[in-house]
Amino acid sequence: MKATHFEFRFRMAIITAVIVLGFWSPWIQWLGIGSRISLLESLALELSRLGLLSFTASAPVVIVVAALLAAIAAVLRVWGTAYLGAATVQHSQMQAGAVMADGPYRYVRNPLYIGTWFMLSAMSFAMPATGAALVMVVLSIFQLRLIFAEEAFLQAKLGPPYEAYLNAVPRLAPRLRGAPTATGAKPRWMRSVLSELNPIGVFVTLAVFSWSYNHWVMVKAIVISFGLSLVVRAFLPESDS
Repeated sequence: MKATHFEFRFRMAIITAVIVLGFWSPWIQWLGIGSRISLLESLALELSRLGLLSFTASAPVVIVVAALLAAIAAVLRVWGTAYLGAATVQHSQMQAGAVMADGPYRYVRNPLYIGTWFMLSAMSFAMPATGAALVMVVLSIFQLRLIFAEEAFLQAKLGPPYEAYLNAVPRLAPRLRGAPTATGAKPRWMRSVLSELNPIGVFVTLAVFSWSYNHWVMVKAIVISFGLSLVVRAFLPESDS
């Protein structure tokens, strides 16, 4: 169930490829499976069809839900990166420094992976429904594989201190009470914000541009935010010091 070193090294490329496939959804054109209507519109139509809300009310509700998912993603990604360090987060190989038990890591072991999952959930609202389903199933499994691989690596490298951390902090469901005492690590907020422009861009897309109800405007905004994040990351220092 653990991801291989190849999968970890090329995790960004793999995630990007699956996301592109989700937006493209070629089976709609080739096999006639599903439709090009975005998940956002599909959910709004379904709420209207079931008589739960009128379409004029259901569309804003779905947009707000999608924007909230994106906001959670941006907060978790920026918060987690601020403490772990952008260089560590972006590194192509697994890194084993001191056990991190500050910031969000006091409450849950994998805030960055959880943040990525929320970002993918938010992005899926701009995809065709079948593409969104593919992305969420495939990348949820992939995220779990990455988590299991990284935790096994850290346990082997850090030994008893990390094992104690494993016992104290849950993997995915945050524990708000009984969290370990903070070790005093200092967050690097500015560098974290710059390195996490992609989830921030997804939030801006859903909070601002989705109100145009124009699917292609949302897709273009997401692509632009992703491209901008790559450019900014390329100019960030390789070290967090």
